[in-house]
Amino acid sequence: MSNRVRKAVFPVAGLGTRFLPATKAIPKEMLALVDKPIIQYGVEEAIASGIEHIIFVTGRGKGAIEDHFDISYELDATLERKGKSELLALSRRISSMARISYVRQQEPLGLGHAVLCAKDLIGDEPFAVILPDDVIDAEAPCLKQMIDVFDAKGGSVIATMTIEGPAISAYGVLAGSKDPANWRITNCTGMVEKPKFEDAPSKQAIIGRYVLTPLVFELLEQTKPGAVGEIQLTDGIKALVKEQKVFGYTFEGKRFDAGDKLGMLQATVEFALKRSDLGPKFREYLKGLAL
Repeated sequence: MSNRVRKAVFPVAGLGTRFLPATKAIPKEMLALVDKPIIQYGVEEAIASGIEHIIFVTGRGKGAIEDHFDISYELDATLERKGKSELLALSRRISSMARISYVRQQEPLGLGHAVLCAKDLIGDEPFAVILPDDVIDAEAPCLKQMIDVFDAKGGSVIATMTIEGPAISAYGVLAGSKDPANWRITNCTGMVEKPKFEDAPSKQAIIGRYVLTPLVFELLEQTKPGAVGEIQLTDGIKALVKEQKVFGYTFEGKRFDAGDKLGMLQATVEFALKRSDLGPKFREYLKGLAL
């Protein structure tokens, strides 16, 4: 078994109903955040974290994702003929980012089932899971921070962020005790899905980044579907906690929920303001609005 985290699973089979009608014919992962599709932010984070192999778990209607990361001979030839060298380099960079594989989730049977679909491509080694709806702006890539914890601690790592007040009820919440040497690390003893505010075991909300050992596949195979017939990743991780060390990690950076309309708008504004080519003019535009 390799101890290096070299592979990342991207579950992208969902229907994206929160963004209808935009997602009626376009995968939600291909919606643009400024000028890049949401999915590309996650892939770039993975590559910047040392990931060598990207595994997309797709479903029907997700062909645009494959096309985006594939070579576009017609586009490249047109850009080359017109002398648009910068755009040509951009197009070719996207198609050569990393080794990419695709596996189909034929039925919507839950996040745990989607991860399980990647088992044969992962093999007997640790791996990452990235939910692309969670776009994270961080100086050091969030996944890289987590892999560093995995290497240091030797156990699975779940990304968390601190949520104050009743809003914690919208998340899965980590239970456990803080590492005395690093307040960002929680020694996980369990997790509770969307608890009442008064019942939340901590302020540490689970977000869409995981570094997991391959034992989770065996545990997911043993996990029974829940009330809606889905196999949940959190149930597999709960079982993993009983077998191995699992850690929560409060990452450094800012997370945007790009699977939500308001979160997508917030991310668009903040990412645009940070751009040298857009930020100054966009900032002046925002100042001139009668808010």
